[in-house]
Amino acid sequence: MGIFSSIFSREKKETLDKGLEKTKQNLFSKIARAVVGKSKVDDEVLDNLEEVLITSDVGVDTTLKIIERIEQRVERDKYVSTDELNNILKDEIASLLEENNTTDEKDFSIPQTDGPYVIMVVGVNGVGKTTTIGKLAYQFQKLGKKVYLGAADTFRAAAVDQLCIWGERVGCPVIKQQMGSDPASVAFDTLSSAKANNADVVIIDTAGRLHNKINLMNELSKIKQVMRKIIPNAPHDVLLVLDGSTGQNAFEQAKQFTKATEVSSLAITKLDGTAKGGVVIGISDQFKIPVKYIGVGEGIDHLQVFNKREFVDSLFK
Repeated sequence: MGIFSSIFSREKKETLDKGLEKTKQNLFSKIARAVVGKSKVDDEVLDNLEEVLITSDVGVDTTLKIIERIEQRVERDKYVSTDELNNILKDEIASLLEENNTTDEKDFSIPQTDGPYVIMVVGVNGVGKTTTIGKLAYQFQKLGKKVYLGAADTFRAAAVDQLCIWGERVGCPVIKQQMGSDPASVAFDTLSSAKANNADVVIIDTAGRLHNKINLMNELSKIKQVMRKIIPNAPHDVLLVLDGSTGQNAFEQAKQFTKATEVSSLAITKLDGTAKGGVVIGISDQFKIPVKYIGVGEGIDHLQVFNKREFVDSLFK
């Protein structure tokens, strides 16, 4: 690894550590209270730990898996001191995440495709969807990729305006139409323009409405069908953006969107402003959909590729 790569990796890790600080403090303070006055891990400690994980937004099902693993370890080793609990918890969470049939992305590189690589971004309003698109575009541009953005959230003027601001900031074209236009028409124009101009990546923003799942499903299906008239396999990635600070609400949104469309990857944002970062563990475990990106700060380069081992290391550092 060269000196510049080493410095970059260190800065990235420091940003991750800082971004997870609130979650880490919350988790460790709860664990400390769970074991107070205890020298060994027993049923009472495990009951307390179960409550700690659930109230840290890890989720019930994932929590029960983790507790079961620790119970097996206690039974096998006969005596486990409470001093060892943090390391055991770290090992079991890391092991659980590693067993998922999803692999970590190494960087922001994209697969080779015939024509532009198309990402359709979905998620409810307010989760950081447009900001995530802008930060992704920035990372792709850094790799020398030619990026086009499509403003297919035509129901909110603010969404279109925000995407245009990001386009100017990053330096990539934004294709848009009038407010209330057919989102599929915007997607069609974006892919047509991107293909004609030999773009490498296209990112399509979509409306974030969950009030009527059937309408959402139909709209997203129509956008896909229209895309495929220009690029047969589009979209290559359906990226669901979730707000980590909403905790269990993020689980519910993931359930709704995975029913409405075929989500292929996840981005979990706003982890730096919350103590609910445990939600990443539960979502990664429960949905078996790769968590591709996490947001750990407001800076343009604070969207990171998710790495399970680094995440757990930062959480238990």
